[in-house]
Amino acid sequence: MKIIRTDQELETPWLDAELRKRGDLVLLPDGISEKAFIEESRNADLILMCYTPVTAAVIDAAECLKGIVKYGVGIDAIDIPAAIAKGVPVVNIPEYAEETVAEGAFALMIALAKKLVPLDRQMRATGWAWPTQRWMGSDIAGKTVGIVGLGKIGKSFARMAGQGFRARVISYTPGMSAEEMAEYGVEKVDDLHDLLAQSDFVSLHCTLNDTTRHIIGAAELQAMKPTAFLINSSRGALVDEAALVAALTEGRIAGAGIDVFSAEPLSLSGHLMSPLFTLPNVLMLPHLTFYTAEAMERLERETLERCDEVLEGRPVLVKSHDPRLRAQAKRVRFPQA
Repeated sequence: MKIIRTDQELETPWLDAELRKRGDLVLLPDGISEKAFIEESRNADLILMCYTPVTAAVIDAAECLKGIVKYGVGIDAIDIPAAIAKGVPVVNIPEYAEETVAEGAFALMIALAKKLVPLDRQMRATGWAWPTQRWMGSDIAGKTVGIVGLGKIGKSFARMAGQGFRARVISYTPGMSAEEMAEYGVEKVDDLHDLLAQSDFVSLHCTLNDTTRHIIGAAELQAMKPTAFLINSSRGALVDEAALVAALTEGRIAGAGIDVFSAEPLSLSGHLMSPLFTLPNVLMLPHLTFYTAEAMERLERETLERCDEVLEGRPVLVKSHDPRLRAQAKRVRFPQA
């Protein structure tokens, strides 16, 4: 068996050791060209990917391919129609870091509210900071926290904000009833701009699809309070990043905490988001809110379970409710209701 794992920079030592027991493991770096990926994939039985695109050309060239496993959640970089057409099952690991990412997003919110990063930088630069207006933070208790997308991560975030910090929590989530939201202590808001106008903190937790791409654009940023913060730990393309850079550099919102970007990795110059590195009210993380010891253990173990199903020719368990994965009919199985 030949097994390919892309994005070797994301270290999965236990998983790699287990996969080597099952076949010839080839690790490919982030940024590998499509041509080189195609050549490596021609005789591959299994492809594991995290960020590297698995295009139709890669899938078509992989004559022995038995399955594609995304060791993570997002599947936008996989040409799923091409895989379905070839009868190659595609699966992701959707549940390993739900609470973890919610904690990461909440940490961004706390850090922004309390100005923790600029205060730390001031302490390191001068040794002290006096209580002047420049350093005044804000409470979360009593504020309004708006959640766009009340899925599993959004619900965890809502619990932390409402039950944990006594904030008022509202959500824009089409398709979810007010009664269901109330079970989680959340008020339903039917209009996105209404939510943005009310919120002191806005956290994005919806999936990326054709209807949510750039769900936060120039008009939405304009609808936010000038004292409000935006947090995005979901998908970079949920936000019109050029509009966000303009809003932040012009001071039209109070700040932002960002863990995900449309084009990754970032760089200090030459990237659309590079101007944000100089802003003290912007906190950026390198797409690592998922990265804890506990979450990675869950990820590696469940990824191996899916890999074994593929390599042994068993139907692959698809836990995700994403309609793109649910459209598969061959060599997959779904959890019983």
